[in-house]
Amino acid sequence: MLDTLEAQGFATINRAYNTVFRPERLSLGLVMPLEAYPNSAVPAMDRHIERVQLAEKLGFASVWLRDVPFNVPSFGDAGQIFDPFVYLGALSMTTSQIALGVASIVLPLRHPAHVAKAAASVDALSGGRLLLGVASGDRREEYPAMGMSFTDRGKRFRDSMDYIRAMGEGYPSLNNGQGALSGGMDMLPKPAGSRLPVLITGGSQQSPDWVAQNGDGWMTYPRDATSQGRVVADYRARIAETGGQNKPVMQSLYVDLVADADATPRPIHLGFQSGVNFLRGYLQEVQALGINHVALNLRFNHADIETTLRCLSDELLPDFSV
Repeated sequence: MLDTLEAQGFATINRAYNTVFRPERLSLGLVMPLEAYPNSAVPAMDRHIERVQLAEKLGFASVWLRDVPFNVPSFGDAGQIFDPFVYLGALSMTTSQIALGVASIVLPLRHPAHVAKAAASVDALSGGRLLLGVASGDRREEYPAMGMSFTDRGKRFRDSMDYIRAMGEGYPSLNNGQGALSGGMDMLPKPAGSRLPVLITGGSQQSPDWVAQNGDGWMTYPRDATSQGRVVADYRARIAETGGQNKPVMQSLYVDLVADADATPRPIHLGFQSGVNFLRGYLQEVQALGINHVALNLRFNHADIETTLRCLSDELLPDFSV
């Protein structure tokens, strides 16, 4: 049953989802900001729009923003600094093809009505190019700053998911911990596609069965091949057990690409430094394990960013293009 599931097509949702994610294939995206800032939590954001436009021109499938409300010293990374939805609005007007992802919106820290309206607005303005990653959040310091409890974020996450799904319907009715909708009013705009494509990050304080059944895909972290193959197979087995349709799996990966194409790998935070040939082999391996998309993070890259983007495009995109 699992082999049959893996060969099945994914649901038809929107332009980005059905371009970036294809069964038994892998595409490549990039994590914002497109710059190296290894010794600081705060990026300079130099030429940030220009670099996204270059990534689109070179053929990368997606760019991914993060939801980082506060620069928390213990976290050590301020992300792309700009609010993800504001920045997605800007990118929707300055690009035309590349998918616009967020990995991930911390649902317990935002009201789902605001998330649903902002996400649908981006999807409509961009012509169906939004990919909405969601998470329960792990930066404990942010919760008291917003008057939120950290310990019950799992329940708020589930309620928020139900609320966001309901907002795609006309005049929705819903009553849960995030609010009561009587069916007497509607939220506009609606998403460009059949619904917002929602990808769940990690466990998000939920059971593995809930994650497999309630998202449109799964975002996970880099692991060794044996472990990654096991967790991907488990995710898809849980979908198959309930008779669900196949769903994509994506992962992040920090890379530091060196000039020597044959350079062997050296571990870095959640990734490795290597030449392009080792990186190609790694991507081929995770593709065989069932990963459908890898979002590359260049924060620790030592080479010029534009040079690295062109190298990745020339050497890898012919094998992993959308």
